Amino acid sequence: MLRAIPRQIALILFALLILGPLSVVFFATLKTTQELYGEPLALPATPDLGNYARLFESENMIVYFLNSVVVTLGSVFLILLCGSLAAYAISRMGGWVAASLFAFFVAGLLIAPQVYMVPLYTIVDALGLVDSLLGIILVSVAFQIPVCVMILTGFMRGLPRDLLDAAFVDGATEWTTFRRIVLPLTRPALATVATFSFVITWNDLLFPLLFLRTDVNKTLPLALLEFRGQYLTDYPLLFSGVIVATIPIVIAYVFLQKYFIEGMTAGSVKG
Repeated sequence: MLRAIPRQIALILFALLILGPLSVVFFATLKTTQELYGEPLALPATPDLGNYARLFESENMIVYFLNSVVVTLGSVFLILLCGSLAAYAISRMGGWVAASLFAFFVAGLLIAPQVYMVPLYTIVDALGLVDSLLGIILVSVAFQIPVCVMILTGFMRGLPRDLLDAAFVDGATEWTTFRRIVLPLTRPALATVATFSFVITWNDLLFPLLFLRTDVNKTLPLALLEFRGQYLTDYPLLFSGVIVATIPIVIAYVFLQKYFIEGMTAGSVKG
């Protein structure tokens, strides 16, 4: 019992460390710009939701929000589809071919995206996908596939081999085995990858800043940059946009946290 007290104190301090800045940001959305600059850490004298109303009235936030939804959901779907197929093939093949393929995918983690921005832009421009949501989706998928393959391959290698062999004996094809047996058993790992990819894609600023040009195609993180001024920044409005952008991430984690934790735990022992 006494051994748990230092751990609980550490968790409380960590929670306060996280909740402190979040509380400041949230209460700032209920203030005016003058009130925020005058008393940045004080509670709002008269809480007002006008910043949220102004956010959707004067800005194209609905368009930006929908663009982020399309890019994020499209990227997550393709990442799970392509990554799970590649991981299943690697886990089933074995031998030096599987090891080479696995090393090929994992090698994508060794290079930061900032290193290949110029050749990446050249390729996307040659394909005519600059300033399009499809281009952002394909780039996001290519960037996150290595992590997906690494996690799913480690999980699928830990699946009972006899179960898969029994499916083949009963006449199941590779596709049937993958769809009806492997995918349901891999659900925790898929949720882990989905949560990771959702957060990364939703918060991504580098690729939209590099490829998107027109307002109609901007995503939410890129649109929030417009709230910065050269001499004065409307922080209550900016913080309101940050809160709105955070809500989908919180909702996704609440629904997927059980599978996320299971996937991370299983992946740590089933490499």
